[in-house]
Amino acid sequence: MVGIDRKERVVLASVFVLFIGFLTQVVGIDRKERVVLASVFVLFIGFLTGVHYRRFDHILRTSWMMSYLLALLWLQRKSRKPGGTLGALLSPFYNDGIAEVTSVFLAVHASLVNVPFTDVDLFNVAFRDVDMISHFLGGLVLWLFLVSILRELFGETSWGRVVVYSFALLLVIGVGWELAEWYGSRFTEGILKETITNKTRDVLMEQLGAILGLWMVKKRGYPFSLPRK
Repeated sequence: MVGIDRKERVVLASVFVLFIGFLTQVVGIDRKERVVLASVFVLFIGFLTGVHYRRFDHILRTSWMMSYLLALLWLQRKSRKPGGTLGALLSPFYNDGIAEVTSVFLAVHASLVNVPFTDVDLFNVAFRDVDMISHFLGGLVLWLFLVSILRELFGETSWGRVVVYSFALLLVIGVGWELAEWYGSRFTEGILKETITNKTRDVLMEQLGAILGLWMVKKRGYPFSLPRK
């Protein structure tokens, strides 16, 4: 990791692309799985960056993110979704589209917290307004999780009500998270301290991410389609 220059980065990226191409031909990896593996690669670079700059928090962060994404790939290939309520609660983990979107969110967020190949922390130090990106993508991912669960738990409920419930739940979770951060800021050295305006903006960005999710589902049928009337 020490002294990685531009040429070495290009070589590393090229090797990864060739590796993914090989896996695609040999084991039939589709586009969504390639996106997840690309995100794992970005996280692995972040892991090496954390090791080099001795950022223990980033080592832990990228480690669990990589483990989570690889576990999703294994789950979707090797395990069948259970039935009943348990299956409904676990439904987001069996949706490869949600896995794809989640992988992009995790790779972007980790790269903002520690920019690969540097010791720059945009998220908490250098440019804290960049957290809008994470809140937007996080809101998108969480909304997809909520809708996936609600539509299977309450199959007889109209799509309109599912949407309303999902946005309401996202709002409650978002406000709850900001309150938790406010309380936690009492025990940290300023990292979690934010103004009311900033916290309001964060919640708004999460709702905007959910609106993008609604557009994706309604107009593109991705990562799942609207129920047939």
